[in-house]
Amino acid sequence: MGKPNDLLRTGGDGNELLQDLRGLIASARAALACQVNEQLTLLYWHVGRRIRDELLGPERADYGKEIVSALGRELTREFGKSFSDKSLWHMIRFAEVFSDEQILSALRRELSWTHFKKLIYIEDPLKRDFYSELCRVERWTTRTLENKINGMLYERTALSRKPAELIRQEIDALRFEGRMTPDLVFRDPYLLDFLGLKDTFRERDVESAIIRELERFILELGAGFAFVARQKRISVDDDDHYLDLLFFHRGMRRLVAIELKLGEFRAADKGQMELYLKWLQKHEVQPGEEAPIGLILCAGKKRETVQLLELDKANIRVASYWLDALPRRLLEQKLRDAVALARGGTRQLD
Repeated sequence: MGKPNDLLRTGGDGNELLQDLRGLIASARAALACQVNEQLTLLYWHVGRRIRDELLGPERADYGKEIVSALGRELTREFGKSFSDKSLWHMIRFAEVFSDEQILSALRRELSWTHFKKLIYIEDPLKRDFYSELCRVERWTTRTLENKINGMLYERTALSRKPAELIRQEIDALRFEGRMTPDLVFRDPYLLDFLGLKDTFRERDVESAIIRELERFILELGAGFAFVARQKRISVDDDDHYLDLLFFHRGMRRLVAIELKLGEFRAADKGQMELYLKWLQKHEVQPGEEAPIGLILCAGKKRETVQLLELDKANIRVASYWLDALPRRLLEQKLRDAVALARGGTRQLD
């Protein structure tokens, strides 16, 4: 008879038991870590609120800052650097920008304290709520959240181009009803520099590069997208048409048809996409799903053409794709210009 450790390695009942016990221990540890994170986050919120309410009113601002420094020294001595004066200021800011304890309760189940430290210094409340809710729903890691912020995801969504009251309505619909709208999902432009396409290429080259880098492409599209087909054949009468890419979005519960165009968007592209969407509605949509939606990815687009065609009414979105990474400053300027134009500003895009 072999040694006990050898028996576990060679299989049998002992090996199965070992695997089960490992699973139980790992699950318990993960659950415990989540509980600890929730309680720590709530503790930091209460600490921040207590200090803010008692020490940082307008009439006690300077005095309060001195007390915060003193509190930090004493608490660090007793409880470690998690309660240094710098950490206390994070907690104070946390309590200020997430003042609603009910909203915080939902967020802290999915977000860690590290997530919150990334979020609390976003000055625009709408932008901050956008990132916090998408982070909660899509369960982003801290690194993913940082990448989304640095990639200016909010500024690239159709949502950011709407008036503030409409932005608030859509964020609240996601927060309280779990309703994911197209304006939260689709963005413009899409940053496809990771495809590595240089110089001269064809539409099929872009499509092939996307399939090759499908995981990164879906990451750029956003969570919830599932790949369905490439070159989906659509037969109408005696003619065969081929849709470049077909996805399904779980949150919106609808098919997403994607067409790739090397040049600028043309009015004829709308008619082509409408045909595809009508065919998908007739032949592919399952009970309980919403109507298909189309996304035309092109090298550029003319604003007035897009406006006159009223593409939203046809469930069609048009977005540019950028194959070369831009410096952040230039990206920020271009997106600010786009938002200004969408909201009725006068500044022209380059």
